[in-house]
Amino acid sequence: MHAHPPRTSRPFSPRAWSPLAFAVLSAAAVATARAGWGGPAAAPPSGAGGPAAVATALPEGETLRQAAKGRFLIGAAVSSRQLGDPKMADLIARQFDSLTADNEFKPISLQPRPGQFRFDAADRIIEFAQAHGMKVVGHTLCWHSQSPRWLFEGEDGKPLPRDEALRNLKAHIDAVAGHFRRKVVGWDVVNEAISDRPGEYLRDTPARRAIGDDYVVKAFEFAREADPDAELYYNDYGDEEPGKLEKTLRLVRELKAAGARLDAVGIQAHFVLKDADSPDQLERAIGALAAAGVKVVVTELDVDVLPRRVRGADVAARERGAADPYTEGLPPDVAEAQARFYERIFRAVLKHPGVATRVTFWGTHDGTSWLNFFPAGRRTNHPLLFDRGHQPKPAFGAVLGVLSSP
Repeated sequence: MHAHPPRTSRPFSPRAWSPLAFAVLSAAAVATARAGWGGPAAAPPSGAGGPAAVATALPEGETLRQAAKGRFLIGAAVSSRQLGDPKMADLIARQFDSLTADNEFKPISLQPRPGQFRFDAADRIIEFAQAHGMKVVGHTLCWHSQSPRWLFEGEDGKPLPRDEALRNLKAHIDAVAGHFRRKVVGWDVVNEAISDRPGEYLRDTPARRAIGDDYVVKAFEFAREADPDAELYYNDYGDEEPGKLEKTLRLVRELKAAGARLDAVGIQAHFVLKDADSPDQLERAIGALAAAGVKVVVTELDVDVLPRRVRGADVAARERGAADPYTEGLPPDVAEAQARFYERIFRAVLKHPGVATRVTFWGTHDGTSWLNFFPAGRRTNHPLLFDRGHQPKPAFGAVLGVLSSP
């Protein structure tokens, strides 16, 4: 459990604060206790049996969803547990107009054993979204991580025969996409199928070993059959970088050649503050994907401010002995640098109107971010627009400023 400092009582108006004032506010508000990622194993707050009633306690002022309206959806990754916390629910409902479940739509969460489905937690996210005029993105139907082994492997650990693995994949997609039919705006059909290794195209995954390279095409075919009205996305990290972008464009071409429906490519955008070229790479990638005939969704945005050696966002990658310099709060100069970085990201997105149709942050406030645990053990990261006290950071003002510009 993590502590939240008391909310300031002054009304918040983003246009009334300078970046430095934002930074001072952020540094003062961040709790010194380290916060944990609200994954599926976390205990729900007392009395949390479903989505909380949303009060009107947040300070008045323009919100992200108001500023982005008419340009693209603006979203956050959430858990059903968070929606049972009135303070969190208030922040989420006020600021965002689309939701992605951080864990509760993944195969291991929905079908841990063959034919045994657990939809309750995911259904609570749907109910909250419907009550507050929000869209929901289904994340994800096929991924090598957080999937039960039985989908593609036998008890001996060897790949299943192709036909059996295809039946398992189709049955899972049919059941899941069928359950949420007309309740989600789109599906991350396949997640992180492209290899990070130079010279290697597809990642060596259990699905690929059992089915073959066409497992990606088959997953898209099954998803289209199960939910014809939903948008279908391929989602990956690092696909804004030139080498991986070329592989992504190859996959787009192959899916189109196979007659598969592909509405957009998801660029996760797990960025690191010291990688100054990332916003420019994002802008170039959006242009290249648009030229290939697909739209773009920015699906898991955050800006890591901590030192790290591991690159990318492969959940299996770990490092030890990483520094944890900002346990007492984010220094004003770092907060300002992060704000300018976020500003560049949103300017890159806005350079391609009608192409980038959604931007989703991977978390709501700093305490909910997976980057408190990746790539090193428990640390105090500050990658999002709101601090651990649910207060806006300089990055919030920068993003709102870009979105509010004509």
